[in-house]
Amino acid sequence: AADGTVSAPLAGVPEVYFRGQGGLLDVILHPAFADNGLVYLSYAHGGPDANATRVARARLTDSGLVDLEAVLTVAPTKDTPQHYGGSMAWLRDGTLLITTGDGFDYREQAQNVDGMLGKTLRIGDDGSIPADNPFAAEASGSAAEASGSAAEAGGAAPVWTWGHRNPQGLAVDPVTGRAYQHEHGPRGGDELNLLKPGRNYGWPVVTHGLDYTGAYVSPFQELPDMEGALTHWVPSIAPSGLAIYRAEAFPEWQGNLFVGALVNREVRRLVLENGQVAAEHAMFGELGERIRNVKVGPDGHLYLVTDSEQGRIVRVDRANGG
Repeated sequence: AADGTVSAPLAGVPEVYFRGQGGLLDVILHPAFADNGLVYLSYAHGGPDANATRVARARLTDSGLVDLEAVLTVAPTKDTPQHYGGSMAWLRDGTLLITTGDGFDYREQAQNVDGMLGKTLRIGDDGSIPADNPFAAEASGSAAEASGSAAEAGGAAPVWTWGHRNPQGLAVDPVTGRAYQHEHGPRGGDELNLLKPGRNYGWPVVTHGLDYTGAYVSPFQELPDMEGALTHWVPSIAPSGLAIYRAEAFPEWQGNLFVGALVNREVRRLVLENGQVAAEHAMFGELGERIRNVKVGPDGHLYLVTDSEQGRIVRVDRANGG
């Protein structure tokens, strides 16, 4: 709440698969929330043998969430409780972007455009497939599920970009319309990407990281037919949460990107110039906490979500954030 208190848990929240990295993943408001009250949730859905990232929408009322309906469920399902992605952001045309992970044990699926693992997906606010999606001509219909079945439209139809590992940050610049995404590498190779529809971002064919065993995932760090990252981190910072600053409380931050760094227990502020990362600054390390998410509030302040059993929301103001 605005006064710093937390309400009781809302009624009507969908059942989630809470295991490993599974659980509630992200929540955003419809662009016309003031009129329609719609809230979108991404979460892990299913069970140990068959689970997936799901997006559902519901109306927020004084009694909680009502009229819950799934608008997208990632297919195929997987039997691992890792790498869900689940970040969401609205493009300026009113369509919704959702990131998905590769399922950890299924990294080759990130290169399969007929499936939704390791992708950025784009749907309408009702789950419909935009006609100008890169693979929309290959399938038609809705990405919404029917009775828990796989997406009716087929795996390719919602795909906007592919070749991603575990993207947990997504932000759209309201000024330029550019969509930025970051993803975890394995041992090293975390990436910040500028998303371009229909493009392949390489994983696991291209990576700056090593496998957890120390073995090479791939001998290639770049290839001419694959999009390179705007920047990457070796060793890993474990990026989580992404925000672009377009407010007035901190005019010196205009157009900067803010990335939570779980490993380093800080936030990275990235300065962009001519579409490239010109500088990087570490901030808020004095908190000494893992930063799970970063958001810009309607008041123009930056909000940090810490990652622990005693997790908290920290508002950055001029006194502690200048």
